[in-house]
This record gives sequence, structure tokens and C-alpha cells, in this order.
Amino acid sequence: MGVEVEVVAGSYEQISFGYHVCRDGEDWTTTPDFTHHAHTASLSAVASNNRYIATGSKDETIQLYDMKKKIEQGALLHHDGTISCLEFYGSSHLLSGGEDGLMCVWRTKKWECLKTIKAHKGRLSSLSVHPSGKLALSVGTDKTLRTWNLTDGRSAFIKNLKQNADIVRWSLEGDKYVVVTSDKIDVYNLDTATVTATITNPTRISSVKFVQNTCLAVAGDDETVRLFDLTTEKCTCEFKAHENRVKAVDCFMLDDFCVIVTASNDGFIKLWKLHLDKLPEPPKLLLEVNTTARLTCLTVFKPTAESEATEKQNPQPTSSTATDDLPLPSKNKRVRIATEEVVLEEERSTKKVKKGGNKKKTQ
Repeated sequence: MGVEVEVVAGSYEQISFGYHVCRDGEDWTTTPDFTHHAHTASLSAVASNNRYIATGSKDETIQLYDMKKKIEQGALLHHDGTISCLEFYGSSHLLSGGEDGLMCVWRTKKWECLKTIKAHKGRLSSLSVHPSGKLALSVGTDKTLRTWNLTDGRSAFIKNLKQNADIVRWSLEGDKYVVVTSDKIDVYNLDTATVTATITNPTRISSVKFVQNTCLAVAGDDETVRLFDLTTEKCTCEFKAHENRVKAVDCFMLDDFCVIVTASNDGFIKLWKLHLDKLPEPPKLLLEVNTTARLTCLTVFKPTAESEATEKQNPQPTSSTATDDLPLPSKNKRVRIATEEVVLEEERSTKKVKKGGNKKKTQ
């Protein structure tokens, strides 16, 4: 069975790297697909859905890349400060959080900002969307964990924390979530909003990823990736993944095994084959690629069966014939967002419509 995915990583060197990964039987190969140098500062976040890659940076912009057409789609300018986190919900929405404490909800059809929420008094460090799309969690430097009702954009619940949390993540089934503070992971039950388990990692945690609903992959300030069982609170598997600290971890399921993807400051992206039913047996290295850059973030782009079928039926779509050809800005356009309004710069018109608020231009 052949499979094709794209691994995309961001770096301190302002560049995002895309590598095409192909599996044919037992053979795994990787080829460079693109390098995207759209930012003017180091990358801090990256996310993907079934068509787009979004990258956030310390230059205060969110850059968009169309994986179907392999072209840049423009930039979203709304945050003042570093973009700290990005997350797609399906193919319809993108959520962004920043150093300014704002959480923005974007509609991907026209890349309009539907809602701007002042989520935290300080930096918004991490956010996560519930699998239903109705709730979102966020943590920030104001020592709070906040639950948001995404149907009306209002705060549904606020929990005070003893320390500033770094990461928050919903489980795959949405019945629990984890909050990461330095080297500690608190597991919360959704119904009771209480801590049901606490896990301590040997080093400060940089990235977590749910492999299964009760299995969490954890990367930190060392060379090791660990898998924790949230029910028993024990480490079920650990392996040395890199020669330097692991900055990001992602995964995807394939047949009867899981593929763990890791990125490190040592410049390497690695793919590992893990049989979850054979733990604590360590994973097998499938392939590695040296980007020669200091990597900061990572995502796995995997087109859905629907998008792949559409691509085969319409290899060269046009806006007049393809219903999924979204009306986004061209490569040289930018979507500039004022305080509450969207300002689009049309390609063939110099007229701008501004409805309140001024935003400085960012190149």
C-alpha cells in the first residue's frame, strides 16, 4: 500500500521546509518539495489542514501556503507581537494566538477574521480546539486556563493556575485535556474539570501529541521522546530520537502502526515506526533528513481522500470550473486586518475600503 504525506518544519533561520514522504511497501523515501522564506524573523508555529500550511513568526505575521497549487497565498496581519500558536479546525477555520493575548478565529474560505477575543492579559501561550469545534481552551502568562464557547466567542469557564502553563491539548475523543507547566502534565476530566492524573517528565516539556486517547507522546529539553499512559501515569516507552533537544513531535496512523515524526535543534527531521500493541518495544527509524537549520516547529500535512480525488479529477482547476478553488489573494497580495474589519487589497484596483482602525503595514 502506497502512502504520501508532507512533513513541514519551521526554523530559526526564517525558512519553512517541506519534504514529500512516500512509502511503497517497506521502502520509505523523502524528497525536498519546497522552501518558503516568507518571514523576516524566526518561525514560532506551524499548522496544516487538508490544503493549507499556516506559519507564524516573531515578525507578527501569519503566512499562508497553498499545498495544492504550491504557491504563497498571502499574509494575515492582526496580531501585535509573536504568533505563539496556530490550529486549524477541519477545512473551514483557523485559530491563532499571540503575544498580545489575542485569539483570532479566521474563516478559510475568504480568510476573513470572524472574531477577535482578548483571551489573556499577557501572552497567549497555547490553544486547542475541541473535536466538536464548539469549545476551545487557551492558557497564557496570566496564570489562567480559559474555556471558550466558539459559537458566541465568549468565555465559558476560567480556572486559576498556580503557575503559567505552556501547552494545552484536547484528547482525540475530547473527553479529557492536558495542561503542561514546565516539566509537569496535569490531566483534566472534561465533565468535572478536575485533575485526574499528574505526570512528571525528567526535563522541561517543549511539545506533546496525543497518539491515542490515553497515550501521549512527550518531547522536551533532551534527546529523548517518551510515551506516557494517562491512565496509569507511567512511561510506557522512551527512545533517543536526536543528538540535541527535541523541539516538536507529531504523528499519524498508518495500517496497524503509528508513525512518530520528530524535529530537533540538530537540524534533523526523523520518522519512526511504532507498534502501539508492542510497547515498551522502542520504535524503528524509518528515515531521516537533515535540513541544516535549527528547527522550531513541525506539522504533518496529509491530504484527505476527498481532496486527493478532486485533484485527480481536476488536475488544473480554474476559478470558473472548480468549486473548491477558494477566492484567496494572489501571491503578491496581503490580507490586512483592522481592529474589527477586514481590508482586502484587490489585484486590479488601488481603491481600499477601510472601516475603522488603523494598522501599520508589515512587509
